[in-house]
Amino acid sequence: MAGQVTNRLRQLALPSATFDITLTPTDLGDHGADEIAFLLAPNPGEPPRPIARAASGGELARTMLAVRVTLSFRGQGAPKVFVFDEIDAGIGGDAGAVVGRSLADLAVRRQVFAVTHLAQVAANADAQFAVTKRQRGERTVADVEELTGEIRVGELSRMLAGDDTSDHARSHAAELLAGAQRVSR
Repeated sequence: MAGQVTNRLRQLALPSATFDITLTPTDLGDHGADEIAFLLAPNPGEPPRPIARAASGGELARTMLAVRVTLSFRGQGAPKVFVFDEIDAGIGGDAGAVVGRSLADLAVRRQVFAVTHLAQVAANADAQFAVTKRQRGERTVADVEELTGEIRVGELSRMLAGDDTSDHARSHAAELLAGAQRVSR
């Protein structure tokens, strides 16, 4: 498993990362007789350390994605649905595009829900939804709307440039969508 996660990390724009798993025998307890540790060395020359101490926010997000995708291939007990809440934390640009493609690849075999604020990730989705909150009387309610066609292009351009009317941003958003469809489908 460690080798598979390492390979996935390298596909997720961490070209020198290594992932390791250690098992340390302990007294038998409610959780078994071994202590399991996931270790990460995100950069060359660094020793593997527990993920919480070794990873930045972006490295942590990509490591968890690599672990989850690797586990998704493991037998009958593999989860059928994955929910990622801001898996793109701390990343952007090329790394965001790679994460988006990885989620799209996972979605070929599993149901994937991803909350994202990164256009490079959202463009790779089969379907994109916008969630907005508003106040109705004394309550706050959330509305969910599927984004299609030009409305989706507008939302992606807003995510990219903070402006859904800029011709340049809209062109870039349309290019992201077209590229995602070519690569992932």
